[in-house]
Amino acid sequence: MCSKPVIIIGNGGHARVLVDILFMQKREIIGYTAPNKENNPYSITYLGGDEEILKYDPQEIELVNALGSISDTKPRANIFNFFKLKGFRFSTTIHPSAVISETATLGEGVQIMAGAVIQPFVNIADNTIVNTSTCIDHDCFIDKHCHIAPGCVLSGGIKIGEGTHIGTGAKIIQNISIGKNVLVGAGSLVLRDIGDNKKVYGNPAKEVSK
Repeated sequence: MCSKPVIIIGNGGHARVLVDILFMQKREIIGYTAPNKENNPYSITYLGGDEEILKYDPQEIELVNALGSISDTKPRANIFNFFKLKGFRFSTTIHPSAVISETATLGEGVQIMAGAVIQPFVNIADNTIVNTSTCIDHDCFIDKHCHIAPGCVLSGGIKIGEGTHIGTGAKIIQNISIGKNVLVGAGSLVLRDIGDNKKVYGNPAKEVSK
C-alpha cells in the first residue's frame, strides 16, 4: 500500500466516508481543497481551492477524489482528468471490510466502500466508485468514471460504459451491456441492454426522458 501523504479534493458526504477509510489505513492527510472553507468534522486542514494542489510535487503526494455523484459523473471525471494531465496520481481507496477477489483488476483512483464484494475477474477502470454493500459478480467490466451506488447487485458478465451511474439498490441480470453516460434509477431492475446516453428507471427498467 502506498505510504505517500494525500490531499482530499472535496469536503462533502463522500469525503467523510473516504476520510474514515484513510484513517483506518493510517494514511497521512495533508488537508482538503474546496471552493470555500467549510466545517470539517475531522478537523482536517483547509488548503484552499483546488489550484493549491499545483503547489505540490506530484511525485511526493497522492490525491483522493472526494467528489461523489448523485446522477452526473462528469464533475468527478473532470477533476480526475485535469490533475492527471498535471502529472498527479490518485489513490485507490479500499475499505478493509470489502471482499475483493485476487483475480479482480482495479484501476487508478478506484474507491471500494464498506461491505462491497468484488468477485473473480472483475475489471474496474480508473476513478470509479463501488459504494457501500454493492455486489459485483464474476467477469464484469466497469469503465472509467462510473458510480455504482450503495446496495447494487450486478450479476456476472455485465459491461458498463464510461461515466455511467447505477442508482442505489439497482439490480442488473447477467450478461447485460450498458452504454456510456447512462443513468439507471434507484431500485431499478435491468433486464435488457441499454444504449449510450440513456436514462432508465423501474421494474423492469424502461427508458425515460432525461
